[in-house]
Amino acid sequence: MPVSAAIRPLTVSPAEVFTENLTTHMAQEQHYASRHQLGGWLRVVLFGGGAFGAWGLFSQGYLLPGIAFVAAVWLAFMAMVRWHGRMSYQREHHRLLARLNQDELNRLAGKLDSFDPGLRYLDTQHPYAADLDVFGAHSLFQLLNRASTRLGQDWLAGWLLRPALADVVRARQQATAELAPDVAWTQEWQARARHFPRQQADPREFSAWLAHPDFFAGKPWLKPLLVLLPLLSVGAMVAWGLGAGFYPLVVVQLAIGVLNGRLALARTEYAEQATAMRDALRATQAQLALFEDESAPDWQAARLRQLRETLRAASHGTAATRRLGQLATVAGLFRGREHPLGALLLNSLLLWDLHAMWQLERWKRDLGPELTTVLEVQAELEALISLAGWQFGNPTYTTPELSSAPLEVTAEALGHPLIFAARRITNDFQTSGYGQTAVITGSNMAGKSTFLRTVGLNMVLALAGGVVCARRLRLSPAQVFTAMRTQDNLAESTSSFYAELKRLKLLLDLSSNEDASHGNSQQAPVADALPVFYLLDEILKGTNSLDRHRGARALLRQLHQRPAAGLISTHDLELAALEAEWPGQVRNFSFNSTFSGGEIHFDYHLTPGACRAFNASQLMQLMGIEVDG
Repeated sequence: MPVSAAIRPLTVSPAEVFTENLTTHMAQEQHYASRHQLGGWLRVVLFGGGAFGAWGLFSQGYLLPGIAFVAAVWLAFMAMVRWHGRMSYQREHHRLLARLNQDELNRLAGKLDSFDPGLRYLDTQHPYAADLDVFGAHSLFQLLNRASTRLGQDWLAGWLLRPALADVVRARQQATAELAPDVAWTQEWQARARHFPRQQADPREFSAWLAHPDFFAGKPWLKPLLVLLPLLSVGAMVAWGLGAGFYPLVVVQLAIGVLNGRLALARTEYAEQATAMRDALRATQAQLALFEDESAPDWQAARLRQLRETLRAASHGTAATRRLGQLATVAGLFRGREHPLGALLLNSLLLWDLHAMWQLERWKRDLGPELTTVLEVQAELEALISLAGWQFGNPTYTTPELSSAPLEVTAEALGHPLIFAARRITNDFQTSGYGQTAVITGSNMAGKSTFLRTVGLNMVLALAGGVVCARRLRLSPAQVFTAMRTQDNLAESTSSFYAELKRLKLLLDLSSNEDASHGNSQQAPVADALPVFYLLDEILKGTNSLDRHRGARALLRQLHQRPAAGLISTHDLELAALEAEWPGQVRNFSFNSTFSGGEIHFDYHLTPGACRAFNASQLMQLMGIEVDG
């Protein structure tokens, strides 16, 4: 059964769901905040009452009852601390869940300023990212990204930067369709990681660092010292307390000081790596626990089942979350360094850092090589949950169909996903086969560039595995390429015209099949050489009309001999004449405007045929510039 037939569109109102969730979680946050405050006062009362009661018993000579009372108060106090901690967690958890639902409402309203723009992924040499607003302010990444960890964000960005094979796209569609309706589960996943303030650290660096040779390798003398010196240190202190001499303790401390000093650089490196990764590892553990738990949904999508099996295989039958918990605990041993006095005492008495290093290397031998696999499972789930959130928030969008025809793009009611107008203007469009070019003419501000971006963004979404802003979209996997925002570069002494020529040279190189897999993501297989679907806006605008026409003809002649097709927008009506010259390869479309009542009116509808009415003179007149004739 085709994927599109198996996936039914969501019929709920996402805004109502998010609003109800927001109200519920805000109320729960207040509930747990009140209990948390009560717990704080109870701790004070318990501590004060315990101290007063103990003083009363001991002052009256009731030694055993006093000890029993102190023990009971201490146990009650510890129980209260744990209960207080749970209230604190629940208060923060519902605050995070409320924030997630407010974020979803902001996305629906097009309020994207507070979201990560993902500028770190923006490469001006990428085939399309800069021109299609994939990253940056008011971008596709801001709309889609629901990943809480840096690795998950990198994974999602990789999907947006590189088209996947048809089978991979279908697997993502199935997984996303299963995840999308379960808003409670996907938001629980997101909130769990956000409890840890430093979860944005990149765990791949830690995983690579773990692959370095063991510090203890080749040092057989070191491990016995880790046991012997702390025992001697504690024994010397006890002896000194019992009245023995002070010199044995001095000798032992000198030996410990020399050892700590010689290994200071290694201790610092291990501590920095482990401390930086602790929150990221705890965030990963918290999320994967939700995925692995026996109470988790019985996943039906093949990719979700594969990810669960991958976790089990990487953990050798033990829950991955248990292994990660062990690693996070070991990494937490270095937190003693955060308190200088405590670090001094622990290291001078017990060689604490060196013991933590030893424990970390013991863990590395057990699971170190599989850590990367576990992290990649978590990252892919983050990306899938981002696509699922996007799908749930847009129930009118459709799951695209994958075509085996060469360079097919068949769209009905195709709209721009970054336009949040109450009534979005949509258009139909169809092309199929190599060597096909749609020439789009039209007046200024009529919608030519916006339509090119509409086609490009929806293709990027479709080939990442997401739903698209259309009533129907059928397309074949392709490498999208754009040339829209070419600018001069003073630092490189490059004019805007030369910058555009360099861009077009990149298009020719890409469509030659020598390198049709640009992008910076390696998580999913892609075709060695995908055909190219190009979107060229105002081609060769930096030269005169005669050169522009000759150059455009030459470019299209080359492209029509390659596995490529696409759209070109232009003001040059000479290019529209190519439809008659190259029938079956060039088709004309246009966006038109009308001028009446002293105003220009646009309908933003794609119309077959070349545009014959342009509005430059009317626009100049509206700006107060007199135009003769």
